[in-house]
Amino acid sequence: QVQLLESGGGLVQPGGSLRLSCAASGSIFTINAMGWYRQAPGKQRELVAISTGSTNTNYADSVKGRFTISRDNAKNTVYLQMNSLRPEDTAVYYCNALVRDYEGYIGNYWGQGTQVTVSS
Repeated sequence: QVQLLESGGGLVQPGGSLRLSCAASGSIFTINAMGWYRQAPGKQRELVAISTGSTNTNYADSVKGRFTISRDNAKNTVYLQMNSLRPEDTAVYYCNALVRDYEGYIGNYWGQGTQVTVSS
């Protein structure tokens, strides 16, 4: 089993910054991908940013140029630096990881979610 522990959410004013962290632990052989999704009230969960391999990243159009995803592979941790935050970024942010364990099983795991609120 794999656990994802998120931290870093909170309340911030428009234009401010936050950094989310997500650490994976458990039966991990390799992490094929790590990323962040978000879900606002009344809306579907959507991809924010994802990191695959050592250098490949993809972002939702709405966050390009404002958010940066990065990984520390030695710590099995992914970060999301969020700058120039807007009220429409308000959502619960979920960490996601595609993990291969030592038996060769590839599982898709989710964190518990962390609330990000952008408001004055």
